[in-house]
Amino acid sequence: MRLKSAIFVSALLRRAQVEGAFAAVRRRGAEEAGAIFVKVTRLDGTAALYGPAPQSEIEESFPADRMFAPVVAPGAPEADAEARITKEVRFDPDLWLVEIEDREGRSFLDLAPE
Repeated sequence: MRLKSAIFVSALLRRAQVEGAFAAVRRRGAEEAGAIFVKVTRLDGTAALYGPAPQSEIEESFPADRMFAPVVAPGAPEADAEARITKEVRFDPDLWLVEIEDREGRSFLDLAPE
C-alpha cells in the first residue's frame, strides 16, 4: 500500500529542509494519489525535473514507496523544466509540484535505475 501523495510530499519537504535545502509546494494535487513532480533548481539558471518512474523500471523487490526518473535532465536550462511542467499540468491537472532549491542539485528522491 502506498502512502498518500500529501503525506509523501510532506515528508519530502521535511527531508529537504533538514538537509539545508529550501523546498516548497508550488502546486497542490489530489490528496490521495496525485502524481508528484519535483523540480530541483541549482540557483544558477539550471534545473532538473523528476516525475514518476515508469512501472516497468521498478523492481518489485525494491522497498521504496515511490520511484522517480528524470523528465528533464539535471543541468538543463530552467526554462526547459518550466515548459515541461506546463505540459504535464495540461495533461494531469491533479498533479503535485514540489520545488527544491539546492546548490548541490540534490533531489532527496529514490531514483529508478537507468
